[in-house]
Amino acid sequence: MESTHVSALQMKHAGLERQIQSELTRPLPDDTLVAQLKRKKLKIKEALSRSH
Repeated sequence: MESTHVSALQMKHAGLERQIQSELTRPLPDDTLVAQLKRKKLKIKEALSRSH
């Protein structure tokens, strides 16, 4: 897999992590949103592991 593609996936993964942390620090986090973000993050992590 191209290094630019891997870099883009890593950036998306980090962005999702920031969104999850931001949501979890809110007074009333949206559990559905957090679950969706975690699923997206997992798919990216799987794509990254396949690229190695």
